[in-house]
Amino acid sequence: MTKKAAPEKKVRVTLVRSVIGSTERTRATVKALGLHRLHQTVEHIDTPVLRGMMAKVSHLIEVEEQVEK
Repeated sequence: MTKKAAPEKKVRVTLVRSVIGSTERTRATVKALGLHRLHQTVEHIDTPVLRGMMAKVSHLIEVEEQVEK
């Protein structure tokens, strides 16, 4: 008997504010999220590590949660 995998939750992250004037650490976090320019949107699988990164730069991004079917 095998377990059925639950659908992976995904999040869409959009950069809505510039990193100009931010610390180097903040810039590195935004880059690690895969964001390079304003209004760029990327999709990631929702993990605790990702949640921590998003919390650190929450003042620069918008997050939209999705559920895969």
